Amino acid sequence: MNMISRIEPAEGATAPAALKARFSRLSRWQRGGLVLLPIAILAAGGMKLSGGGNEAVAAPGPTMVTVASPLLREVNEWDDYVGRFAPSRSVEIRPRVSGEVTAVHFHDGDIVKAGQLLFTIDPRPFTAALAEARANAASARSSLALARADLGRATRLIADEAVSAGEVDALRARVQAAEAALAAADARIRARALDVEWTQIRAPITGRISDRRVDPGNQVAGAEGNSGSLLTTVNALDPIYFSFDGSEALFLKAQRARRDGGTAPVEVRLQDEAEHRWKGRLDFTDNSLDSRSGTIRGRAILSNPDYFLTPGMFGNMRLGSGAPVRALLVPDAAIQTDQARKIVMVVDTTGKVAARPIELGSVIDGLRVVRSGLTPKDRVVIGNALAVLPGMAVTTKTGRIMPERSEIASAAAPVPLAGEATFAR
Repeated sequence: MNMISRIEPAEGATAPAALKARFSRLSRWQRGGLVLLPIAILAAGGMKLSGGGNEAVAAPGPTMVTVASPLLREVNEWDDYVGRFAPSRSVEIRPRVSGEVTAVHFHDGDIVKAGQLLFTIDPRPFTAALAEARANAASARSSLALARADLGRATRLIADEAVSAGEVDALRARVQAAEAALAAADARIRARALDVEWTQIRAPITGRISDRRVDPGNQVAGAEGNSGSLLTTVNALDPIYFSFDGSEALFLKAQRARRDGGTAPVEVRLQDEAEHRWKGRLDFTDNSLDSRSGTIRGRAILSNPDYFLTPGMFGNMRLGSGAPVRALLVPDAAIQTDQARKIVMVVDTTGKVAARPIELGSVIDGLRVVRSGLTPKDRVVIGNALAVLPGMAVTTKTGRIMPERSEIASAAAPVPLAGEATFAR
C-alpha cells in the first residue's frame, strides 16, 4: 500500500471535511510520512543550493616547505666508553731491615721525587755491624800478607833444596785460603754497608705519596717481598692510565687502525665537565676477550703534569676512529621513522615529494651524520616536513643547514650517547 494516495472529496461533503475524514483513516506511519515530506523537499533544495556554493570556492594550493642541501663537512667519529683512572706505576714502600723508625721526612699526600728520603730507621746496630765487618776484613788482609811472605821465602829456598816441595805446596794453599777469607770479609762489609744504607728509605719513583702507616718510635720488620711492614704507597700520576672495557667492535677498530698505520686519539671528560679536555692515546689492549661478556680490557695513557687527575676517578672517554672522513649532515628534526626504517623527505626537480631511506650516524651540534642514502645535491625538506606525504606536489623555499651549538652547564653535563662525532679541526 502506498504511503501517499490521492485524496478525493466524498460526495456531498466539502473539500476540507473530506480531507479531514480521509486523513483520520490513515495509519500513524502514513501520517508521519505526510508531515516529513515537505521537510525532506526543503532539505534537498538546501543541499543543492549549498553544493552550488562549494563549486564556487577555489581549491587550496600546494603546501609550502623549506628545503636545503645536506651539509658536507669533514668529521671525526668517536665511540664512547666509561672507565676509571689508574696510576701508571704504583709502589708499596716496605723496609728491608728491621728496627725502630726514628724519623718521617714527608707530609701525607705530598708529591715526592725519586730518591727523596721518606723514613729513617735507627742505623746504630747496622753501623756497629759494619765496623765489625771492616775489622774482620783487616784481619783477613793481614793473614794474607803473612801467607804471601812465607811463600816467598820458601820459594827462594827451593833452589838450595832447603825446603821440600810439600811445604811449598802447603804455603801456596795457605795463601789461597787467606785470599778467600779476605774476599768473604769484603763481601760482609758490602752487606753491612747495604744494611746501613737501607736504614734510610727513599722514594723509588716520582709521584703522589699516601699517608704514613707507621709513626716514629714504632718497630718495623724488614723482609724480602711483601712480608715486611707496609710503611706507605707511592703512585706515579704523570702520565696516568685510563682503564675501560670495550666491545669486540672496539678491538677490531683498533686492529684495523694499527694495520693502516693510523693512531686512535683519545679524549676524556670528567663527571663535572662539559668538554673532553683531557687528550691521550690508546696504549694497550688485552691479549684476549672475556668469553662470558664478550668485552676486552683496554687502556689509554694521558699526560697529567699538574697531578689533577687521581687514580679511582671515573671519566667518559671517546675513542676516535682515526683520520677525519667526509660526511653529509641534516637536522635531526628532519628525520622521520617509517616502521623499522629512517627516512627523510626530498623534493625532486618536478616539485614532487619522495621518501628517501637513509642510514644514520652520530649527532654533531644538532645535526645527524647520514652514512648512506643521500647525495650532496639532494633537496631535503627541513621545514614543515610532517605536513607532506610522498607524491605530493609542493612549493619550496630555500633554507640553510647550520650547526646548533648549545651551552651546557658544566655542573650538569649530560651522559654521552653510544656514539658521537665532532667536526674535524
